[in-house]
Amino acid sequence: MSAHGHVDLGHTVAGWAGTGAAVTGLALTGVAVVAVSVPLALAGAGVTLGAAVLTWLLHLAGWGKPSGPRPESEWPWRVRDTAARQGHPDCLGCRLAGRGARRPENASNTARVASTVTG
Repeated sequence: MSAHGHVDLGHTVAGWAGTGAAVTGLALTGVAVVAVSVPLALAGAGVTLGAAVLTWLLHLAGWGKPSGPRPESEWPWRVRDTAARQGHPDCLGCRLAGRGARRPENASNTARVASTVTG
């Protein structure tokens, strides 16, 4: 049992890889500030942006975690998310990749507002 209780903290391959890459990019940027080096600062910023892309791609490949609680059998960080191919509801990353759709109630609310405005 951890200090956080019996909960899923969402440790995933995508999370660990993205965090590691982001820390590396921020460290490069910090060294660039101390060394007053614009090229090194740009490299650090590039690595940091690359961390976001890496995390997104790993999430889409099923190595991330959807929002909300998961069953305990899916808590280990090496377990892939089988629902990633269809896209997660309300997930911006999945929508940017063209996967999944907004929740049905959002679509019905939009239709209701549109019909009220036009009618």
